[in-house]
Amino acid sequence: MKFWKFSVFVIVAILLGWGIYNLVVEKKNLEKEVDELNISLKTLKDENQSLVSIIEYFKNPENLLKELKSQFNYKETGEKLIIVVPGATSTQ
Repeated sequence: MKFWKFSVFVIVAILLGWGIYNLVVEKKNLEKEVDELNISLKTLKDENQSLVSIIEYFKNPENLLKELKSQFNYKETGEKLIIVVPGATSTQ
């Protein structure tokens, strides 16, 4: 009779130990995932802040016109466009 009680106790202890081990492994995996998500969140927040500052910059019509002129060689009526070509450089 004592043998059966001991056997049942050992089996229950093994099952509980296995369950606790699985919970610990799952907890570590979830903590790792949370850390990765926090890194992604910080990256996205930084990118969002950068985009907000670019939007604020382009809200000013003068800045928008300046960028338009510099990127697309745009000129307003009456303006002259001068394109400066750098001279040849020597490697000596």
